[in-house]
Amino acid sequence: MALKRSQDIISGFSMASMTDVIFLLLVFFMVTSTYVFPTALEVNLPEGTEQTPEKPSTRVFVDAQGDYYVSFEDKQLEPVAVDSLAPILSAWATEHPDEGIAVYADVDVAYGKVVEVLNLGAANSLKMVLATRPGPSQLPSTQSLQQ
Repeated sequence: MALKRSQDIISGFSMASMTDVIFLLLVFFMVTSTYVFPTALEVNLPEGTEQTPEKPSTRVFVDAQGDYYVSFEDKQLEPVAVDSLAPILSAWATEHPDEGIAVYADVDVAYGKVVEVLNLGAANSLKMVLATRPGPSQLPSTQSLQQ
């Protein structure tokens, strides 16, 4: 006597549970990525039309209040007085002669503060790069300015 099953075995694979797992992972990574805080200072950079491919690992920040900060090789920002900025940067440059130093200055910083940092670099023969945010790829034509 042969017994028959009341249901046939389904040979297909249901992807419903797999999509649920993928969706939960997506939500998890989206939520946790908002908790990643950058170690940089909030600086509103001026726009520039040309960008350098060089990204120095040492950075000097000048915030809107005119305070100076230094960061070496993605380490934490350290506040620095302007009179101790030159010895710190020249000591770093003797250890790393081929690397440059990026200067990040806020838009609201007085022009003299930026020039002061660049003069410190020039006086100590340091390779300095002034950081800007990417601007428009083309300058407006004179015809569009006349309209």
